[in-house]
Amino acid sequence: MSGLVDDRALLGRTSTAERVADILRGRIADGYFPPGERLSEESIGSALKVSRNTLREAFRLLTHERLLTHELNRGVFVRVLTVEDVEDIFRTRRLVECAVVRGLGRPPYALDGPAAAVADAHRAARAKDWKGVGTANIRFHGELVALAGSARMDELMRSVFAELRLVFHVVDDPRRLHEPYLSRNREILKALESGDRPAAERLLGRYLDDSRLGMVEAYEAGLGDAGEQ
Repeated sequence: MSGLVDDRALLGRTSTAERVADILRGRIADGYFPPGERLSEESIGSALKVSRNTLREAFRLLTHERLLTHELNRGVFVRVLTVEDVEDIFRTRRLVECAVVRGLGRPPYALDGPAAAVADAHRAARAKDWKGVGTANIRFHGELVALAGSARMDELMRSVFAELRLVFHVVDDPRRLHEPYLSRNREILKALESGDRPAAERLLGRYLDDSRLGMVEAYEAGLGDAGEQ
């Protein structure tokens, strides 16, 4: 056991790196660090008062989550997703989210989380806060996944949804991207509230198929506009 004593410092460093990764993940999700931006070790480390080793471990964690990319002799950058990445995100979402709904047991279901997310999305829409609508929409789908009661599935989808946020920052018309799905989330919720799991799964599958097509189209247009600037 004496050898474990020497590892206590690693626990503290890893914990700090995870907290730093949480901060940076949130900043990336908010668009503070947009896709393609280089992250400066010096400025971030100074702002957060953390060592270079801790910051590099946080970068490594976020690179593993596919939010950052390391380019040799250039540094660490926020990832710019490809269209193929976007397609893959939606394939993963369809597999996981539909399987969760399909696997639900007998109703009633614990729907406070999804219901709160739907309500928040509609409040944000009334305020014309389309970024807020997108955040609430993602939370709704995260709450659906949480109905499975699987920590592993929650962790997987947290990473997938974080990648999805990178797409939002490239799209130039967030209202067009998010507004059509406000009512569709509510329809899914109502189907679950009524205990009609097959209907909820059908609605969810169609939602994700349509969202994939719309997202890819909007993302391609956003990438094109960025390339012309």
